[in-house]
Amino acid sequence: MRILLINTTEKIGGPGAAASRLMEALKNNGIKAKLLVRDKQTEQITVVQLNHNLRMVWKFVWERIVIWKANHFSKRHLFAVDIANTGTDITTLPEFQQADIIHLHWINQGMLSLKNIEKILASGKPVVWTLHDMWPCTGICHYSGGCTHYEQECHHCPFIHNGSRKRDLSHRIFLKKQKLYEGRHINFVACSHWLEERVKKSALFSGHSITNIPNPINTNLFKPHNQKEARNKCMLPQDSKLILFGSAKITDARKGIDYMIKACKLLAEKHPELKDQLGVVVFGNQSEQLEHVLPFKVYPLNFIHNEHQLVDIYNAVDLFVTPALEENLPNTIIESMSCGTPCVGFNVGGIPEMIDHLHNGYVAQYKSAEDFANGIYWILTEPEYDTLAEQAVRKAVSNYSERAIAKRYIDVYNKITGRHA
Repeated sequence: MRILLINTTEKIGGPGAAASRLMEALKNNGIKAKLLVRDKQTEQITVVQLNHNLRMVWKFVWERIVIWKANHFSKRHLFAVDIANTGTDITTLPEFQQADIIHLHWINQGMLSLKNIEKILASGKPVVWTLHDMWPCTGICHYSGGCTHYEQECHHCPFIHNGSRKRDLSHRIFLKKQKLYEGRHINFVACSHWLEERVKKSALFSGHSITNIPNPINTNLFKPHNQKEARNKCMLPQDSKLILFGSAKITDARKGIDYMIKACKLLAEKHPELKDQLGVVVFGNQSEQLEHVLPFKVYPLNFIHNEHQLVDIYNAVDLFVTPALEENLPNTIIESMSCGTPCVGFNVGGIPEMIDHLHNGYVAQYKSAEDFANGIYWILTEPEYDTLAEQAVRKAVSNYSERAIAKRYIDVYNKITGRHA
């Protein structure tokens, strides 16, 4: 069986990491899998990159220009939405023609247009589409932020200037998607139960079935190591308690940076003894910006692409925190737990599916910086910390290992190839 996975990037962002890991998991379980991307970050021979040229760059820019114009030339929400008006026809590629199944992942920002997707569906090849956010079930947004218009029909989009109007950009793209999906058999997969429930409410998915399969993690790579050695590798102090916060872009409001800052300030006020005992390790773009706003010593790290470095970082710290306000199934939580590092996160999205409250981590009340601070303190001072860490590893191995996830996808593939035979 030959599977062609398709994602905009190979490694950058959560979907890129998830698609790459799934490819490896499938290969390790006897499936011939390749990953087609626009942006390639490694020399992996089973990852195929689209031809890069000025036309490819222009496609990306043109989509942003259309969104920028619809938003009255404001940069606000410029990357919170996608309209898939540009892309590349992949149906003529040998990798596409040789594949038995086409497996879509995150295909935005000029990778595939709606017309390209229509051509893929018209090819007659079985299609699986793993959803990493809400974009396939809304008009244009990746996360609806509380807006429920997509449940009936998108209009007056809050991501377009002043709530826009009835027949705005979101409405027009919604209708195009409706036409695209109508009468088509697409095997949709959501990475979390939270996303599955949102998708089922969408008018776009009426009559379509959806299953839930989480993202995989290589538990042979992401596993517990000696903390002292890990800190030496990362050049981090041996005599401090360390918490880890990371994001592709630290200043992204959706990642909850304001709540992180407030929680740390509350922690310092309530427990002043921590000021000299606690440090915050930060990885991601613009991580150095936190150095002057947190009451604790900050150790900024550059964005990490090397997974072996990530493993060292997770093993070097005492806990991982994610104050994200909207989230599907964060790879960072899976990675951290797999390394035996307990996590603190808000009760939102797929996070409470991953963190079992007071069992392998702490699930804080949504948007409560005070409870978030309580969670950090509880883990740092928990006498049974080792048990917490062990339970985190057990949850990761039993629920997210490559072998377990590959088996579930292979079951999906076998089912649909049998149906199309």
